[in-house]
Amino acid sequence: MDASSLPFIAMAIAFGLLIFALCLSGVRRFNLRRALGTVDASICMAGNSWQMGVCRYQDNDLEWFRLLSLSVRPKHKFKRHSLELLGRRKPTEAEAVKVQPDVVIVELRYEGKDLRLAMKFDAYTGLSSWLEAGPVIGVGTWR
Repeated sequence: MDASSLPFIAMAIAFGLLIFALCLSGVRRFNLRRALGTVDASICMAGNSWQMGVCRYQDNDLEWFRLLSLSVRPKHKFKRHSLELLGRRKPTEAEAVKVQPDVVIVELRYEGKDLRLAMKFDAYTGLSSWLEAGPVIGVGTWR
């Protein structure tokens, strides 16, 4: 092996790692979408920029995973009893270029902090039903 082949080997290894990371990302995405209770949803917290991802409903948590990540852990985890649904609206012109087409902006409050999710209308109805069907947290207290 001579010095002239080292750049080629380095590029081949880098290309192989890139292909491997893309395959892992595809498998992760497939596994996230395959599970029940998952929907595509972009998130915007406290005036930050929109990030594309996937929401997953658990028994008592709403988990949000980044779309372009290899992590199997959620980036954000929201407790069901602390989420408050404020409403929904159409995206503004500025938001329309940053989120998927044909979505509604769902405005939520979590432990005093506002957050927004951009999702399809049928995913919104699922989210609102999931929040309304929350568990009993005390005698005579719903949610």
